[in-house]
Amino acid sequence: MASSSIPSQYVLGMDLGTTSIKVVLLETHSRTVMDSCTLPTQAHIPSDIGMHAKEQDAGRIVDTLNECIAALPRDRLQKVIKIGVCGQMHGVVFWKTGTGCNWVKTGNGQRFRPKDTSPLITWQDGRCSGDFLSSLPQPDSHLSLATGFGCATICWFHRHRPDFLADFTAAGTIHDYVVAMLCGLERPVMSAQNAASWGYFNTNTNQWNMEILGSLGFPVHLLPETMESGSSAGVTCVDWHGIPAHTPVGAALGDFQCSVYSCMTDRTDAVLNISTSAQLTFALPADFQPPTTPDPQSPISYFPYLDGSYLAVAASLNGGSVMAAFVAMLKDWMRELGMDLDDSSIYPQLINAALNQNNTDLMVNPTILGERHNTSHLGLVSNISGSNVSLGHVTRAVCRGIVHNVCSMLPPERLLESGVKRIRGSGSALSKNEVLRQEVERAFPFPVVYGEDVDSAVGVAMILNDRI
Repeated sequence: MASSSIPSQYVLGMDLGTTSIKVVLLETHSRTVMDSCTLPTQAHIPSDIGMHAKEQDAGRIVDTLNECIAALPRDRLQKVIKIGVCGQMHGVVFWKTGTGCNWVKTGNGQRFRPKDTSPLITWQDGRCSGDFLSSLPQPDSHLSLATGFGCATICWFHRHRPDFLADFTAAGTIHDYVVAMLCGLERPVMSAQNAASWGYFNTNTNQWNMEILGSLGFPVHLLPETMESGSSAGVTCVDWHGIPAHTPVGAALGDFQCSVYSCMTDRTDAVLNISTSAQLTFALPADFQPPTTPDPQSPISYFPYLDGSYLAVAASLNGGSVMAAFVAMLKDWMRELGMDLDDSSIYPQLINAALNQNNTDLMVNPTILGERHNTSHLGLVSNISGSNVSLGHVTRAVCRGIVHNVCSMLPPERLLESGVKRIRGSGSALSKNEVLRQEVERAFPFPVVYGEDVDSAVGVAMILNDRI
């Protein structure tokens, strides 16, 4: 707790995730989380181009954010001195500058709701096929281009639906959009972390590949102004939920980097995050420079972090989403058999069954979504026998497969060679699934520790508290 002689002040941290919103109030002196709220967004919407598209309702996301902020203590919101925002990377939302939202007065300050705004096309979007991506020029970047990346999505719209783009004058991630609305920015700003996640961005020069994009006729006027990660984007333009106007707001950051910041207490730590997707990462030496060209077949990427440093990252598309697909499959089967159960009744039974089945020789490769470095590498179940198809066997094999897939991308031996001595576990899927934690501890030759408040909302609040 903060000393009674020092008035308490707070940093508001917000994480706009794929399936939920989390907000926290971090006390500035003690760096302690005093309050938090997490709510599901339920924002997924159908797309008119079919099942490969993954879109979310930006209005529902902002409504959920408002609900979360309103749930925090009013007296503490009035003492917020900084706001940090992070969220799901890669995705893109479009809006009209000047009319991107409506502000509404409430009994506790003001709140906004999207107006003249497109759906969010998320990082899971699959409209950019391999053939489409191969038709685009190679980026001047060490990072490969993939479907779901903002610049690739804009290229798709430019080629296939240019009339759609004509309706908008700005673009960014969903968390860049929130920052732009809070600060009343005429042109959105984007941190290097988010820009790198869009593709066609050079992290050495911190500039978009303007010449390459210009040769495509790409609408470069939509691109945000880029800035250093961990810097200020501006100040709030209104009294938002009781938070005073003119409160500093940080440029939006990547949820992954913020999650790492919240728990990597030592450079010899590696961080394993399993939520909707999964990432295994460790910090590279301060003098590390990424290669000048991307290697599309490499499962390891080098993400920009802070102060010009990088993280080595094995980023899998197949994390908690695999368990969600498994549960959905079981629900569909039972519905066809005349039974209707919800997730809250199925999931605990799966975990209990797997806890009673300590081992299995059933093998599940869970890459049902493919991987960015190998989009054709789909799931596989093997070594099936009459004695290993119980619910416990299958659930444990799915959990083991999720962990083994990440380890195949970034082997424990590579971590040992890089001086890693401990694994920090984080993410909603890992925190809720004891079987998954058991398989993590089985897979790595290091101690595995799980911390409280290990998440992106806490991390972005810490970064703002430490830097701005």
